[in-house]
Amino acid sequence: MANSLFFTGLSGLNAAQAALVTTGHNTANVNTPGYSRQMAQVVSAGGTYTPSVGFFGNGAQVVDVTRSYDQFLSSQLNQAQSTNQALAAYSTQINQINNLLANQTTGLAPMLQTMFKGVQAVANTPADPAARQQLISSGQALANQFRTMSQVLTGLNANVNDQISGSIDQINTYATQIASINKQIALLSNAAGGQAPNDLLDQRDSLVNSLGQLVATKVVVQDGGQYNVFIGTGQTLVLGDKSSTLKAVTSAADPSRTSVALVNAAGVAVEMQDSVISGGSLGGLMQFRNQTLGDAQNALGRMAIGLADTFNAQHKLGIDLNGAAGQDFFTQASPAATANSRNTGNLLVTPSFSDTSQLTTSDYRVDYVNVAGTPQYSVTRLSDNKVLGSYPSLPVTFDGVSLQATSGTPQIGDSFLVQPTRTGARDLTVTVTDPAKIAAASPIVTGKTATNQGSAGISAGKVDASYLPAPLASPLTLKYDSTTTPASLSGFPAAAAVTVTNPDGTVVNYAAGAAVTYTDGASYSFSGISATISGKPVNGDTFTIGPNTGGVSDGSNALLLGALQNKKTLAGGTASYTDAYGQLVSSIGNKANQVTIANTAQTSLAAQIKAAQQSVSGVNQDEETANLLMYQQMYQANAKVIQTASTMFDAILGIVA
Repeated sequence: MANSLFFTGLSGLNAAQAALVTTGHNTANVNTPGYSRQMAQVVSAGGTYTPSVGFFGNGAQVVDVTRSYDQFLSSQLNQAQSTNQALAAYSTQINQINNLLANQTTGLAPMLQTMFKGVQAVANTPADPAARQQLISSGQALANQFRTMSQVLTGLNANVNDQISGSIDQINTYATQIASINKQIALLSNAAGGQAPNDLLDQRDSLVNSLGQLVATKVVVQDGGQYNVFIGTGQTLVLGDKSSTLKAVTSAADPSRTSVALVNAAGVAVEMQDSVISGGSLGGLMQFRNQTLGDAQNALGRMAIGLADTFNAQHKLGIDLNGAAGQDFFTQASPAATANSRNTGNLLVTPSFSDTSQLTTSDYRVDYVNVAGTPQYSVTRLSDNKVLGSYPSLPVTFDGVSLQATSGTPQIGDSFLVQPTRTGARDLTVTVTDPAKIAAASPIVTGKTATNQGSAGISAGKVDASYLPAPLASPLTLKYDSTTTPASLSGFPAAAAVTVTNPDGTVVNYAAGAAVTYTDGASYSFSGISATISGKPVNGDTFTIGPNTGGVSDGSNALLLGALQNKKTLAGGTASYTDAYGQLVSSIGNKANQVTIANTAQTSLAAQIKAAQQSVSGVNQDEETANLLMYQQMYQANAKVIQTASTMFDAILGIVA
């Protein structure tokens, strides 16, 4: 009986010691990231049967040391933190653009207003060299700001590329470590007869959690407890004790972007689509670049291109102080087309603008495909993935862009990235540096003869682009004739057709040489010239339209330049320069606000899940302190049992002796 009591006490002593060691381990790791609280699992050692009494207990035994772990909560936490990191990365990047665009001092809106104030000043005092110089200076400041903003956005793209490369290096490190721990866990579990190496399990879960903060992962537990880790749409990152390698590569479609590639068994880096990468800071960076950064660059470029195109067009319709026709005021960027680096053909294509008012803020992909045995070009707008059309050959025109073949031959599967507006802001400069070369005057002057008897007058004339190839060499005299029925105007060029736009909006076209009916308040257009005659003329009254040979005090073309500020010249004729910029600022601001709110909510959700997970797995110092006292008392009590057993054994030996 004493011997049995001794072993019973010894078993309790061993159980208490195991519990104390485990509790001490918990206490030591109270602040260790990823550590899960462990517990010594103590069970009864059973009993020994005696015929006279029955079963006597044999004490306790430690059968396992387990960790407090909830797979569901851990998985939830990984997903929540992965989404949180994606939103945080997106929010950080988009707020940089928002701060840049919405700045009331350095933004484009005040500079646009300043430049058009300069245009108005030239219109008011066209002979003033100071006003002309101020217009040039304000135009240069506006162009500089366009270029500065473009540089910032380009810098953000480079920064995203660097962060993607850095994230890929970290992902590879984590994948290698997870695979290594998988191997260690399998070896140790086998050596320990299936007992789990808890601390290694914690380390692996911590690595998986850290990996999930870089990119969304899917973890599958295979037989033996090893983790298989997948990313994207099922691409294998870790399979047992083997890990795959990701690589940062230059995008085949867009050389300005860094993409993620998965190195296959043959050692070839296979580029993954950006859309398959989600979650984590890497997914957030990809989402920002694809949904916000590119659109912002394109929208800014479209503004610059539209401004340059329309301002230049009107400026060239005027004459400067020297009587020369106006030249381009701004430089205008050209659209870009890039052949995919995986193309097997040698076709080169050249894009050009067909109508800048129709430009969008999207990029386009042109694919050379085989449809039912017929090769053709398919054009896809990337902003909404809408196929705009299929064409048997080049050139093709879409959304204000014309694409034509330069040289070479395509092969089925070849593709091209067309970016009409990406460099628009970068390439904007002011080309006019001489104040005298600002074309503020109209190339034509109008007037009525001093001897006219009627009350009719003629407006300042306007010209359009069709006037430039054949400007007036000498004045024209339009004569009112009331003897015809109806009354008419004569004197138009014999070879010129005339279009009359009546005050009610009706339009009448007259063939060259035909009699043109006079209508009070109508506009008469011919050879690129238009002017309005209003009032009641008397038979024989005449009106003159001639070349402007002295435009020093004429600011009529500057007035037309100033009118461009509010003219709907962008987005299919629905937006002015200011409207387009306001839409960009509003779009970025709203998106930034949405992402910030979503990030705040996700941070709170992740914190709640973390608290729930820690309530299961975390070490509570107060609880562990209480356990230490309890197990200490257990140890002391079992030591007392052993002492009692020893005393009883000594007494028995004394009786025998």
